[in-house]
Amino acid sequence: MLDHVGFQCADLAASAAFYDAVLAPLGVRRLADFTVALGYGTDHADFWIGTLSEGDGFRESHIAFSAGDRAAVDAFFQAAVAAGAEVLHKPGLHPEYHEHYYGAFVRDPDGNNVEAVCHRPEGLPEQAPAS
Repeated sequence: MLDHVGFQCADLAASAAFYDAVLAPLGVRRLADFTVALGYGTDHADFWIGTLSEGDGFRESHIAFSAGDRAAVDAFFQAAVAAGAEVLHKPGLHPEYHEHYYGAFVRDPDGNNVEAVCHRPEGLPEQAPAS
């Protein structure tokens, strides 16, 4: 449903190192580098980070990245912790959202709430999209 999302970052290099590390377990990589903005994705850049260029004050943003399985959520979390992220919620089920919602939540270097989530029951392989 979303075409792309972007965050402004106080320290682009620190944010780039964080997202390079935590998105790799989800199969996402840096696809575009325009010096002041970096784009990440699988086929095309649909998540962007850029230098802080407008506005003042901080407002937390939240973004949830889709994970192919629960192991990818766990790997995202491990990479985030290794990159120095503040832990908001360790990997686990969140039945308040739905029965199979398995997610992990951390803060990125700018204080944004970043999540990896898998919606499938444990052990169920990822299904190809309907054509």
